[in-house]
Amino acid sequence: MGEKDIYRDTPIRYLGYSNELGESFRSVMDVKWVWLSYGVASAYVLADTISKASVARRHSINGAKNVNALKTGLDVLLWQGFASVAIPGFVINRICAGTNYILKRTPLRKNRKWLVVGAGLSAIPFIIKPIDHFVDFAMNKTVRPLLFSKPS
Repeated sequence: MGEKDIYRDTPIRYLGYSNELGESFRSVMDVKWVWLSYGVASAYVLADTISKASVARRHSINGAKNVNALKTGLDVLLWQGFASVAIPGFVINRICAGTNYILKRTPLRKNRKWLVVGAGLSAIPFIIKPIDHFVDFAMNKTVRPLLFSKPS
């Protein structure tokens, strides 16, 4: 069994989803807190990127240390950027905006802001794995063959 990845196999992984919390609470808190949640998620992404690039550099053969570290770092940065920040943040933002739009036209509009928060929060567990799988699929078809192909 391989080593435990603290950035993906421990509760630290949830720092990558802090921006989804920010998006969920956007309707009831100042936007600066939403941006702070993106800062936390981005710091998590950078920490994982630096960690994985450092490991790749340490485990590379002398001549390829910097190249392997750069390729690994770019792969992790792109994957985490899309899977942890950009796509989930957009999805939760749109779920909340759609919920808000619908609730404005119902008798529930009085409690609308907190219902929007609830909709955003309740969607988070359901979007994580599909987004992760989609980003893996997309990167396996586009970026990864370019980064990790063997030179001819």
